[in-house]
Amino acid sequence: MKTETLNQNTENLVGGWSPYRDLTPEDKAVWDATPKPIGVDYTPFAVSTQIVNGVNYRFKCTASMPPAEVVWEAIVEIYKPIKGEPRITGIIRL
Repeated sequence: MKTETLNQNTENLVGGWSPYRDLTPEDKAVWDATPKPIGVDYTPFAVSTQIVNGVNYRFKCTASMPPAEVVWEAIVEIYKPIKGEPRITGIIRL
């Protein structure tokens, strides 16, 4: 089986994480609707999703604490239930 076929099948598996990709307008809408912690600015540049009873998102972000010039990468994990508002479930500094 070719790697391309494996990746295509993995993307559609319930419970499996998709490969990271650019954000769609729908991903951006989930990001924008999620309350963020105060004090750190996160800017997403890629996302991976997992279909569960709702959708889990792993947003790869650049992060910074203004006014400092220090920038790092982080993964912001968000859960969007089928009904209800999205919420952050974890933040991992890379």
